[in-house]
Amino acid sequence: MRKKGLTPREREFCRQYICLGDSKTAAASAGYSKNPEGKGEELLCREDIMAELGRLCQLKKQTAAELARTGYRRLAFGSIADAVSLLYMDSPSSEQLKKMDLFSVAEIKRPKDGSMEIKFFDRLKALEKLTEGVLEDREISPVYEAIRQGALALGSSEVGSDET
Repeated sequence: MRKKGLTPREREFCRQYICLGDSKTAAASAGYSKNPEGKGEELLCREDIMAELGRLCQLKKQTAAELARTGYRRLAFGSIADAVSLLYMDSPSSEQLKKMDLFSVAEIKRPKDGSMEIKFFDRLKALEKLTEGVLEDREISPVYEAIRQGALALGSSEVGSDET
């Protein structure tokens, strides 16, 4: 008769399997040194292991979705001040560049004439992606609805992306 709950090694197998997608490697990484291939397949046949894998998979999806929302928020509402400052620097040092927030920058070009071109990610598209997620979650707040309407109105008037 099996005790309730997973052992620490079984939990580690589940974590490794979610990351690696390979039962043999996950079993070996979790410490099953004798016949990891057989042990990995055996573990995958258990209901409690499959339930834990399902839970971890759902958690991974939620985490990835939240990371995407955070990135879209930074693109939509983030500052471009450091990128504009970069335009006025002759030759920035690597230390200066490391301290700058250039998350919203899609591309930097320095043509032969010595000037600099900076292209930013499209803020309106980031807002659209944010509102799509809100619509899918069915959690439309008045603020997001106003932002969505504004983004749609600006998008229909064909305003170009933030380029300098």
